[in-house]
Amino acid sequence: MLRLSTTTLSPLVSHPPLSGLHLRPRCRRLVLRLRALPAPEASPSARSLRLLEWGKVCDAVASFAGTAHGREATKTQLWEVEDVSYEQSRRLLEETGAAVRLIDSAGGGIDFSGLDTVMVESAIHGVSGGAVIKGQEAMAVVSLMLFVESLQVTIKAAMKQDEDSHERLMSLTETILDADINKSLAKSIQDVIDDDGSSPELRRYREQVQVLESRLYQLMDKLVRNADNDASVSEVCIVNGRCCIKVTGVTGDKSSPFDGLLLSSGTDAGSMVEPIVAVPLNDELQQARALVAKAELDALSKLTDKILLELDNIQILLQATVELDKVAARAKYSIAYDGTYPDLYLPNLVNGTVSTATGGSISTTSSAHLSKKAWKLCMPNAYHPLLLQQHQENLHRAKKDVASATAEIRRRRIYGQDNVEEDQLASDLDLMKIRVSQMEKDHPVPVDFFIAEETTVLVITGPNTGGKTISLKTVGLASLMAKIGLYILASEPVKIPWFNAVYADIGDEQSLTQSLSTFSGHLKQIGAIRTQSTSQSLVLLDEVGAGTNPLEGAALGMSLLESFAEDGSFLTLATTHHGELKTNDLFENACMEFDEDNLKPTFRILWGIPGRSNAINIAERLGLPSDIIESSRQLLGTAGAEINALIMDMENFKQQYQHHLQEAQYYLVQSKELHNNLEVAQKNIIDHTSAQRKRKARVISEYAVMARSIIRKKFQQFRESAIAKRVLKEEKAVQNDKPERLKDPEPTSTLAVKKAQNTNISMATTTEGEDNGIPEVGDLVYVPKLKNEATVVKIDSSKNEVQVQAGIMKLKLKFKDVKIQKRISR
Repeated sequence: MLRLSTTTLSPLVSHPPLSGLHLRPRCRRLVLRLRALPAPEASPSARSLRLLEWGKVCDAVASFAGTAHGREATKTQLWEVEDVSYEQSRRLLEETGAAVRLIDSAGGGIDFSGLDTVMVESAIHGVSGGAVIKGQEAMAVVSLMLFVESLQVTIKAAMKQDEDSHERLMSLTETILDADINKSLAKSIQDVIDDDGSSPELRRYREQVQVLESRLYQLMDKLVRNADNDASVSEVCIVNGRCCIKVTGVTGDKSSPFDGLLLSSGTDAGSMVEPIVAVPLNDELQQARALVAKAELDALSKLTDKILLELDNIQILLQATVELDKVAARAKYSIAYDGTYPDLYLPNLVNGTVSTATGGSISTTSSAHLSKKAWKLCMPNAYHPLLLQQHQENLHRAKKDVASATAEIRRRRIYGQDNVEEDQLASDLDLMKIRVSQMEKDHPVPVDFFIAEETTVLVITGPNTGGKTISLKTVGLASLMAKIGLYILASEPVKIPWFNAVYADIGDEQSLTQSLSTFSGHLKQIGAIRTQSTSQSLVLLDEVGAGTNPLEGAALGMSLLESFAEDGSFLTLATTHHGELKTNDLFENACMEFDEDNLKPTFRILWGIPGRSNAINIAERLGLPSDIIESSRQLLGTAGAEINALIMDMENFKQQYQHHLQEAQYYLVQSKELHNNLEVAQKNIIDHTSAQRKRKARVISEYAVMARSIIRKKFQQFRESAIAKRVLKEEKAVQNDKPERLKDPEPTSTLAVKKAQNTNISMATTTEGEDNGIPEVGDLVYVPKLKNEATVVKIDSSKNEVQVQAGIMKLKLKFKDVKIQKRISR
């Protein structure tokens, strides 16, 4: 058989081993002996990652990957943060940004969880080694092919939105888009694996198995029903693929209620009996299943040959999918915790000043705030990722408990179960809701970081449990996250330098096995950091100078920080309790705010103010005797009290400034909203006025048309009424003349004159009205109906109509209804 030589997936590097494993007692002695041997110490950078709990962040990000290989690849990449260059960091951020756009365009529909990459890898190894592919492996391969095909459609749709998306997504998805999906191979796999395969022989064998199983189950069901009276018959079972009946109480001296073969026997569990009537069907079913298995093996062998030809493409698809799953995990993590794309820049020291190289930033955030001042590091409302993750997980579990309790109460009400338990559940539900409400209020407090460009050392002071250490870790983790291509969990805009390494000395470094005290452990770690830190490093020192005499510790701590400020790291953040470090002009001071009224820290940073000692004030508030308080203040001295008073005034001034600034920002937002509302209202008024004007004009026009129509109708009615009255008057006049002429005949001479006049009129009429042709515009015509003359103003030959004007009246008449009296000269 031809075998295709192909490279397999490179092994995925596992993340560093976890510490603190629980060992069995018999192993403890061996472990102690191994620990007694000299062991290589971890590098300061690797140890710093452990102190910052970087492994937990890696696990959190990897949990957003959908495949097993994607999770492992994500962890591997995140743990390699120390070896990432600035150009690689920029590329990783661009990939994450493109994946965020892709997820937004797809509506969050890019889900890799349906892929079984382990099975696909098993199929690649098996087929390349000459083995026949398994059914589950084949289905995993076809699922991968169909997923990539669907993903290609999603990516192309996202690229069509704008050119910017096309450019960003092309580098990320080029391999996926160029992948060639063998649809015929996918169809062949589906046909063989699915029950409704297209192979006639395989389909026939499977249908035969289904028919035999149905007949066998019907037979067994009939036997069990007929044996209902026999308590020894319990149920139908399958033994070695043969259908039988479980019978209890059958021993050597007792016979089975069925004639059959005893497949197994037992006193408590019962005996398995195969009825004689079922033996032929069982035999036939076994033979049919064997034929199906043989046909499936033949089909899988043919599939194996086809997959062998496509093995390289399948492996490319697997690698490209795992790579995209890894990038999508970073994007989904950034989206889930509402991260911000950071403005990552490369710090360069030139002649003692700091210059920045952005490398073509594609930051989507606004730089309006950054332009106010040249910040070295700017992270408003920054969250510690692990604290935010823990809060969201606890809140999610609490809300899930509320939903489950609500569903349980609803279910009990539907089925009418115990009301007492329902009342208890309702009471528990109320407590759960209160807990959820309280957790929503107790949201982690964000920290603002605004470090000026000229600052090289920042000293943060404050009480214990005030948030100093969390602040250090927040900056350290944010630097690592930006370097490895993750969004920063802060508000816009975010500006952060690229650090070649992050070094941290946090926590108690006491080591009994190496005879190191807490102070010695800190010094050893700080010495290693001082040796390896460069002008592009971030150094985080917690409680510098602690663990020894306060005066000596303060002096040593000051010297260490001065050395870091002069020629050490690019940025050093340190926390301390020593007052001598608070007023040094070489350092920028900040302190953690403390609420003296409630005796609780607020976890907020006050910038530009050194911290003051609150121990005496707290002791006084807690009720310590007044003589002890006064004695302690005298021992503290006037200078110390004056410094504390000055610092207290600065804190009050800072708090008032922040309060007024917040009020100003609030009023500014309110004024902007009012201004926008005013503009909207003004626009609405203008639109409403214009609409009303148009509506009035339209109404007036409609009423004008109605008025003209009414006037026309009234005038027509008046004209018709006038004509009717005139005709009626003339008819009455004619009727009145007849009796008078009969009573008083005119003299002969008068009759002769009238006769002559009538004769002349008749002759004139005949002379002028003898032309009864088609009148023309301007002709004088006689209208018999009106018994009056009129002037032709319009001719409509198509309708044989003429329009005439008699005085103020205009009439339309037929040609036959007018007689031409006088034509105008042409």
